[in-house]
Amino acid sequence: MKLKVRHIGLSLLAGTSIATPLLVIVVFWLAILFFSFGLFGPANSTAVAALMVAALSVSGAIFLVLELDQPFSGLIQISNQPMLSALNQLGR
Repeated sequence: MKLKVRHIGLSLLAGTSIATPLLVIVVFWLAILFFSFGLFGPANSTAVAALMVAALSVSGAIFLVLELDQPFSGLIQISNQPMLSALNQLGR
């Protein structure tokens, strides 16, 4: 008799591992940092383009960290099939 495992595991029930106050503090700190760079830097097109590229790369990094914190949901997803296969093998 084959055991069918219907749950995915405790990793989905754990929620996020990133503390919300930490995320708020980091985003606020980065906003102040980029605001001060823009305020005290030169107002030419090269400096503005460099600030925009830096801000986009930092926001992309924060987005990836938040997406990869929950691998089974969101925009970037991994398959749960290998885990279900392993659980089925363990249940034999």
